[in-house]
Amino acid sequence: MKLQMLFLAMISIAAFAAPCANADDTPRDGVFIHISHGAEKPHRLLMALNMAALMAEDHDVLVYFDIKAVDVLLKDAADVSFSHFPSSKAQIKVLLEKKATLMACPGCLKARGKTKDDLAEGVQIANKRKFFSFTKGRIITLDY
Repeated sequence: MKLQMLFLAMISIAAFAAPCANADDTPRDGVFIHISHGAEKPHRLLMALNMAALMAEDHDVLVYFDIKAVDVLLKDAADVSFSHFPSSKAQIKVLLEKKATLMACPGCLKARGKTKDDLAEGVQIANKRKFFSFTKGRIITLDY
């Protein structure tokens, strides 16, 4: 019994004496959010943007817009509203302030007769390398 108590005491001392990893050294997990709907499906669009903003508080976030969703990233995009959600322009502004990466599909822009010059400030053209390097942690994916 004394040997067991001595062993437990040594383990306890070793655990407290071990250097603690700094929280800043731990890589943040990333959230990859795919949005393919725009103003025609405002609930889907705004829910995805809302989720991205929530996640950006403590995770690396990359939001990929394709199909009809690229329209909300244009300089002259309409401000989409629905229910209790903040509008599309308000949420995009928040995402950019939180350093989320917003990417538009170049092929989808082309299909809609648009180019990277038509995109709002802060929005990038999609880059496949960035899909894998926007975070050092795990990548969680949400699809809207």
